[in-house]
Amino acid sequence: MNIVNVGYDSTNYYVIGNATTKLLIDVGWPGTLPKLLHALKRKGIDLQEIEYLMATHYHPDHAGLAQEVKRQGVKLIMLENQIQAIPTLRQYMKPGNHYVEIDLNDNVNLATGETRAFLSAFGVQGEIISTPGHSEDSVTVILDEGAAFTGDLPHWQVAEGSGRAKSSWEKIRRHNVKTIYPGHGPSGPAE
Repeated sequence: MNIVNVGYDSTNYYVIGNATTKLLIDVGWPGTLPKLLHALKRKGIDLQEIEYLMATHYHPDHAGLAQEVKRQGVKLIMLENQIQAIPTLRQYMKPGNHYVEIDLNDNVNLATGETRAFLSAFGVQGEIISTPGHSEDSVTVILDEGAAFTGDLPHWQVAEGSGRAKSSWEKIRRHNVKTIYPGHGPSGPAE
């Protein structure tokens, strides 16, 4: 699986997929579409090559740009445990952020049990699992080859001990993950 980090402003965003269909995991702050387009161009990816977008959780640095990207023709994947978190995203925004509210009516809505078949349909072997700990709506994309895109669920949260984060990491480790691709900081081996 080709994995490309197109992040900017201290947050990682990843493009995964094949030559015909790509998935963008996480997207930046509202109003930063030019930065995203520049990061994609630097990596040789055109936004029109990306068919789907999914957020690991609905905080401004991971989903604030979602509706702007949807307006460019990218379909937003929403898991059942994320839908209620989307309206609260507005609470984090100041008027100067130029946040465009996410339309809840035109998305790809999935139950967690449907994600493997959905991803497989465009050549991604893996699944999306619910991993609360950083937030209730947090999810992790896990590829069968051993990559996990964890958003803001870093390893240190396990050591410091929230029960939910620890439980989520146990769930991630049961998938034989070899490499962690976090929302912030460098990727590295699963510990």
